[in-house]
Amino acid sequence: MAAPALIRGFEVVIGLETHAQLSTASKIFSGAPTAFGAAPNTQACGVDLALPGTLPVMNRGAVERAIRFGLAVGGQVAPLSIFARKNYFYPDLPKGYQISQYELPVVLGGEVAFLLDEVAQRVRLTRAHLEEDAGKSVHDAIEGLSGIDLNRAGTPLLEIVSEPDMRSSREAVEYARALHALVVWLGICDGNMQEGSFRCDANVSVRRPGAPYGTRREIKNLNSFRFMQQAIDFEVQSQIDQLEDGLAIQQATVLFDPASGETRTMRTKEDAHDYRYFPDPDLPPLVIEPAWIARVREAMPELPGRMAARFEREDGLAACDAQMMTQSLGFARFYEAAKAAGAAPKLVANWLMGEVSRRLNAEDRTIESSPVGPATLAALIERITDGTVSNNGARQVFEALWTCEGGSAGAASVDAVIEARGLKQMSDSGELERLIDEVLAANAKSVEEYRAGKEKAFNALVGQAMKATRGKGNPVQVNELLKKKLG
Repeated sequence: MAAPALIRGFEVVIGLETHAQLSTASKIFSGAPTAFGAAPNTQACGVDLALPGTLPVMNRGAVERAIRFGLAVGGQVAPLSIFARKNYFYPDLPKGYQISQYELPVVLGGEVAFLLDEVAQRVRLTRAHLEEDAGKSVHDAIEGLSGIDLNRAGTPLLEIVSEPDMRSSREAVEYARALHALVVWLGICDGNMQEGSFRCDANVSVRRPGAPYGTRREIKNLNSFRFMQQAIDFEVQSQIDQLEDGLAIQQATVLFDPASGETRTMRTKEDAHDYRYFPDPDLPPLVIEPAWIARVREAMPELPGRMAARFEREDGLAACDAQMMTQSLGFARFYEAAKAAGAAPKLVANWLMGEVSRRLNAEDRTIESSPVGPATLAALIERITDGTVSNNGARQVFEALWTCEGGSAGAASVDAVIEARGLKQMSDSGELERLIDEVLAANAKSVEEYRAGKEKAFNALVGQAMKATRGKGNPVQVNELLKKKLG
């Protein structure tokens, strides 16, 4: 937990409830598909519509994804968990209740680790439980009509509940980013926030230091990290304003309006007893045998924390660089593939954090869609290392490969660009020596000043020498030859 930073004398307390849509092809209790973007009500079967006589059947793939998550966060995978009916009435909930888990969830405990300003933080998890999503109310303001789309009804969710360990909006955002990266890394969720695959509810309260927790207000359905920070910051200031005016905070569920940057009350907040939870009589207890857990554990990828530690230990990367290399599974695979192609690990990391990330961010691409592949990047780094091309020339080669999207052909494409653009460094010592002799003869004043102890004169001579080589001189050789001839 980060050290609390007070705002106008108040401490902020934040906990997050995150809904991660599980990456199964079918719904949690039916065989209906879960693909996004289908025409309304074309992906809902009798179970999702709550037709009389239909019964839910548990999706094994959803359970395996929950197990994978529990193992990744160091939680306890429950050998037996119970599904419950959470009763409330909304038009997009055909049964009049949601099948969820309450007293006995599938995962208990665990934690999520991340860096905040390069300082290690850990947020404890209370639980993670399986449940079904509801449908969606659709409103047409022009026609003045409303409808219900039940395509999402029954979509499998893993609700991940944190302890109220976070003390700032920035910490909450970094936790959410780390959790998002983890579920995508594990392959249990595609993480698409625009499509609603990963969305967060933030429970926010304030208190005087050392006082009991204040009354919390829940900000619903935050599907953007930027909006999450804005919503929490507004809610914190609003609650402090009310308390300083002598008003009490009312427990409520609120929505964030990105246009105004403000939250507004949606409804007074329900407590657990308002939902009248009771075990679902149509679903038997979920039993998870140790052998099942062992099979899931064996099939899991190396976790990002362990991989980052390996990069520090084996490749000599700094902790922050190792974390950058493990920001996503695709990024880590790119880094390892470039290493395997023969490039020095630290140079690969530098290029990935520099030129590659710059272009990816500018074009809103993922590393998987990079026009320059790992083999090509490794070949380019090798050409820098062996002196074929300068760092500046290498950046020109990279830009050319990226722009023409021919960067997957490896060394052949790198060499072709170097040759076509005349970027090969001059490494012929005889030719360099001749040019440097001419430079020294033409710049006698700088030579005299250098020998009199003026170091800046040497830089001027280097500049003249590089100009004489039209920028193609190997800088290391140029420096060495100049120093040798100047005595």
